[in-house]
Amino acid sequence: MGNSFCMLCGCIDQASVGIVERWGRFEKLAEPGLHFFNPCAGQWLAGILSTRINSLDVRIETKTKDNVFVQLLCSIQYRIVRANADDAFYELQNPKEQIQAYVFDVVRALVPRMTLDELFEQKGEVAKAVLEELEKVMGAYGYSIEHILMVDIIPDPAVRKAMNEINAAQRLQLASVYKGEAEKILQVKRAEAEAEAKYLGGVGVARQRQAITDGLRENILNFSHKVEGASAKEVMDLIMITQYFDTIKDLGNSSNNTTVFLPHGPGHVRDISDQIRNGLMEASAAQVEG
Repeated sequence: MGNSFCMLCGCIDQASVGIVERWGRFEKLAEPGLHFFNPCAGQWLAGILSTRINSLDVRIETKTKDNVFVQLLCSIQYRIVRANADDAFYELQNPKEQIQAYVFDVVRALVPRMTLDELFEQKGEVAKAVLEELEKVMGAYGYSIEHILMVDIIPDPAVRKAMNEINAAQRLQLASVYKGEAEKILQVKRAEAEAEAKYLGGVGVARQRQAITDGLRENILNFSHKVEGASAKEVMDLIMITQYFDTIKDLGNSSNNTTVFLPHGPGHVRDISDQIRNGLMEASAAQVEG
C-alpha cells in the first residue's frame, strides 16, 4: 500500500523504517505499522527509509599492467540496516556517490597490478576486494553491502580485434599442424599400398611365368611321348614357330593402328628360338652353379 503520514499519524509499510524526531532531534525509529505523533510536543516523522535491496551499476575505466584500457561494469547490491537506519539517514547526504567513489578507488588501485588476461581470470578477486572495502566503510553509516558482481570487462575495441586475430591465428596454426600430420599419414599409407601392390604384382608375374614354363615342359613331354623320334629341341622349335605366328596374327587383328616392323622368315624364327633356348640353358646353368 505504501507509506502515508500526516502531522498526527503515519503508516510505515513492511519494507521501510521511519525516523521520528522531537524538536529537530532524533528520538526513535518507527517500525512498520501505524504510529501517532504529538506535534504539540515537537514530535513528528522526519523521514522514511526503505530497507529493500538496492542495486547500483558503476562503470569504471582504468588501465591494466600491460597498458590496455578497459571498462569494468560493476553491480553493487546494498541495503540499509534496519537497526542503524538513523546513521544512514543523518550521516550520508548521497550514499550512491559515496559507494561509487570507493568502488573507483579500489578498482583503480588493484587492476593496474594485473595484466588483461589476469583480470579476466581473477575478476572474482577484484569483486571480493571491493566488497571488503565497502563493508568496512559503509557499515559505519548503517549500510550493508550484500553482493558485488563484476558484470563485464570491456577492453578497447582495437584490443578486442587484436585478441580475436591472435586467437584465429593460433587456431589456423593448430589446424595446419593437424592437416600436415594427416597428409603425412596419407602419404605413408599410399607408399605402403604401392609397395604392397608392386610386391603382389611381382608375385603374380613370377607365378605366371612359372605356369608358362610348366605348361611348355608338359607339352614337350607329351609330344615327345606321342610322336616317336621327335626330340625335345624339335618340339621346342615347333612350339616357338606356332607362338610366333599367333603373335603376328594378334598384331594384325589389333584395333590400334600401330605399325610394328619385325624381321620375318624361317631363318629369323630359328634365330628367335635359338635365343630363347640359350637363355633358358644359361638360366639353368646359373641355378646349378648357385
